[in-house]
Amino acid sequence: NFTNKIWNASRYVLMNLMDEAEPPDPINLNVPEKWILSGLNRTIREVTGHLEDNEHGLAAQKLYDFAWSEFCDWYIELSKGDLFDGTGERKAQARAVLHTVLSSLLRLLHPFMPFLTETIYRCLPGNEEASCMLSRWPEADERFDFPEEERQMAGVMDMIRSIRARR
Repeated sequence: NFTNKIWNASRYVLMNLMDEAEPPDPINLNVPEKWILSGLNRTIREVTGHLEDNEHGLAAQKLYDFAWSEFCDWYIELSKGDLFDGTGERKAQARAVLHTVLSSLLRLLHPFMPFLTETIYRCLPGNEEASCMLSRWPEADERFDFPEEERQMAGVMDMIRSIRARR
């Protein structure tokens, strides 16, 4: 199920990318974009720390939680508004965030799922000749640490979950 989730999320991102995306602009990010990039930074730090401590199970669990719950279940759905109804600038920013998160996620997942991540990574614009295995390990970027937006999104997500449960 997890492999299928990653495959389908990657297809969605690839379907919406044009050319090689520019990095996200920290100034023009909306709250969901800040939330997912901040979550990516947190995940990079945690996974890297767990792998350095030979805690492979914990690293895999952190990746699973981020990929399944945050990226696939929430952010991909939130990005659809900008991609389908946004201005040109909003679409470009959403594409940049999707590209950044997927590229980093594939590199983080590579030690656990090498065949899948290698196949998808080579499909990303700009990576046709590159190998995921030989690419740089993701590093957290302090420009994308947004603890306040993470708290805001946690509140919004809790409210949505409550409404769904109430139905």
